[in-house]
Amino acid sequence: MSQVIYNSLTGKKEKFIPLTENEVKMYLCGPTVYDFLHIGNFRGAITFNLIRNWLESNGHKVTFVYNYTDVDDKIIKRANDEGVDTSVITERFIAEFEKDFNTLGLKPHSFNPRVSEHMHDIVAMVEKIISNGHAYVVDGEVIYDTATFGEYGRLAKRNLDELEAGKRVAVDDKKKRPQDFVLWKPAKPGEPSWDSPWGKGRPGWHIECSAMVKAILGDTIDIHGGGVDLLFPHHENEIAQSEACNCTKYANFWVHNEFINFGAEKMSKSLGNVITARNFMEKYDAEILKYLFLSAHYRTQMSITDDKLLQTISALVRIYSALELAQQTVNEVNDEAVSDAGFDKKLAGFDSKIKKALNDDFNSAELISFVFEAVRTFNALGFANKKKKNATHKGASQIFLEWMKKYGDMSALFNSEPSPMLNRLDEILIEMRNIDKEKVETLVQQRNTAREQKDWTLADTIRVELETIGVELFDGHERGWKVKVNE
Repeated sequence: MSQVIYNSLTGKKEKFIPLTENEVKMYLCGPTVYDFLHIGNFRGAITFNLIRNWLESNGHKVTFVYNYTDVDDKIIKRANDEGVDTSVITERFIAEFEKDFNTLGLKPHSFNPRVSEHMHDIVAMVEKIISNGHAYVVDGEVIYDTATFGEYGRLAKRNLDELEAGKRVAVDDKKKRPQDFVLWKPAKPGEPSWDSPWGKGRPGWHIECSAMVKAILGDTIDIHGGGVDLLFPHHENEIAQSEACNCTKYANFWVHNEFINFGAEKMSKSLGNVITARNFMEKYDAEILKYLFLSAHYRTQMSITDDKLLQTISALVRIYSALELAQQTVNEVNDEAVSDAGFDKKLAGFDSKIKKALNDDFNSAELISFVFEAVRTFNALGFANKKKKNATHKGASQIFLEWMKKYGDMSALFNSEPSPMLNRLDEILIEMRNIDKEKVETLVQQRNTAREQKDWTLADTIRVELETIGVELFDGHERGWKVKVNE
């Protein structure tokens, strides 16, 4: 099956054919580096990490560009509030972003350009847009003339007459019409500025990405991605200015990931319910965040609720328990591994289903479901409780570990050491369910004493009490007990 991708530009799935055979040029809008990123900002990073890895596994050489916007009003405001240069703010939060990115275990991009490094490219692009008759200059401000671009609004599926200025576009009396947007703005006191033919100033937001794409990837790229909130006006304006400059198609495919909801409301700073990725990963874990995002298709809105978190933890406990069993079996059995042909065949069947799912618009939800099916199939081999494992058990465990690593590397999941991860998930469940750990430890010790004294009635009573609290005894666990998870 050939690769198909949903194209926001056409509103339908289309067969993906790269501009150059076996090469893919891909750009994803990166962060504005003035603060820690909230978890929704990382949906694109996690999704496109999988997209890039899948395309590479299919034999494509992917050049993946993910930018840092280090020239922006929010950066300037924070720098002024703190009384420091803007570079202090941007360097700080680029470092913080990269720390979060590394915690997630995502693959480094081919390029991470900064706007400040591409001022010459930006100025040259604005000059070309003016010379091509698509922009006008008023008092040192360069403004894009949307009326000169006949296809303006095609990405957002809106007619020019119906459009209003986008939320991030300031409307001023210098514009011929509200939807016209700024390419270059004059310098203001206390702001960073650069030389240009129109005087000292700095670029508008939209031109920055267009210039970095052109400088690194060329006039036309295969895939341009970002959050659905960037579709208009940012990506709409990128198309207009890039095609006005280059006189050719800007991007063949537009790929947009949907919003993240927290509870019942869309995550947004105006609602005051933004949770940074850093705080989430410290309270829960990076593995939970990645599993949450990839267990839903990137084009579906998803809510993050306590129930969803508990479901995710339950799934990860099942997966890492299987990985722990497989790892222990390989380590314990000294005999040479013997292949289990039936199990191998089932895993090959899951391979085919995963390939079909990922070739169909990168359906990560199906990927996760088939990984879970593989875990069920491994557990169904039935040797978990056997005291003595044999060479066939070892063979099945080896192939299972290799199979899981293949998709773990692709998704940036399932790569942690199983035992520490299971302990971590257990600690998270203890906190989420408000379990009194000290009380549980006391009850477990009392039950152990009762068993030593052969007081089976008391031991059973304590076991039932532990179950009521939400705890089950688990002989293989370091503590001797663990929090129950929903099956």
